[in-house]
Amino acid sequence: MLTLRKSQSRGRADHGWLKSNHSFSFADYYDPDHSGWGNLLVINEDVIAPGTGFGTHGHRDMEIISYVLSGQLAHQDSMGNIKGIPPGDVQRMSAGTGVRHSEFNHAEGETTHFLQIWITPKQKGVAPGYEQKTIPAAKKRGTLCLVASPDGAQDSVAMNADAALYSGLFDGDEKAELILNPARKAYVHLIRGELEVNGQRISGGDAFKIENESKITLANGKDAEVLVFDLTA
Repeated sequence: MLTLRKSQSRGRADHGWLKSNHSFSFADYYDPDHSGWGNLLVINEDVIAPGTGFGTHGHRDMEIISYVLSGQLAHQDSMGNIKGIPPGDVQRMSAGTGVRHSEFNHAEGETTHFLQIWITPKQKGVAPGYEQKTIPAAKKRGTLCLVASPDGAQDSVAMNADAALYSGLFDGDEKAELILNPARKAYVHLIRGELEVNGQRISGGDAFKIENESKITLANGKDAEVLVFDLTA
C-alpha cells in the first residue's frame, strides 16, 4: 500500500534566516498522522540564508544524515571534525552518547539548501562517529544507488541503524526497481522533478509511505532526484 504525502501538506517554519519544510513532526510542528515512519523520524528540507546557520547544539542517540542539494554546509563538531559539505556529498553523524555541532552557510549571496534526516539508532550509547562520502551523479543516474547502510556496503556511509538509504536520478525512459521485504516499511521522498512510483505520478516534495509491498518501481522521470528508504516496521 502506498500512502501519498503531498509537498504542500508538510509542516512549515520560517525563522527569517531559515526556511524549513517538515515531513514529520518536528519542533513546533506536530501532526499525529506524520510522526515518523518506521525508524525514520525526521526529514527537514532546510534553506539557510547567507552568513547564518545553526549554532552549536547537542544531540544523542540519533543517526543524522545531511544531504546537500545546493550551496555549501559548513560543519564543526565536538569530535574535532571541521568539514565543508558540498552538493553530492552524504554526511552521517552518529550522536551516540552525545555530540555537539554547528552547521553554517558562510557563503555571501548564496543560500544553502539541504535535507536533514534523522533515523533511530539500532543500539544506544555507542561512541559518537562521523563519516562523509562523495557520491558522483553518474552513480545515481538511472538507478538506485545505496548511499547509507548498516554495514557501509557498496561504498555507502555506515550507520548504526537498521535502515538503508538509496538515491537516484531519473529522466525519460530510465527505470529502476527495488525489491522490498513486505514485513518492513519503505519511504519514497521526491526531492525535485516528476516521477512515477509504482505507476503513481508525483512531483517535487511529494512522498509515499509504503507498507506491505514487495517491490518499488521508479519510471518516467522528468529531471527527478529521489530518496528511497528501507525501514523497520
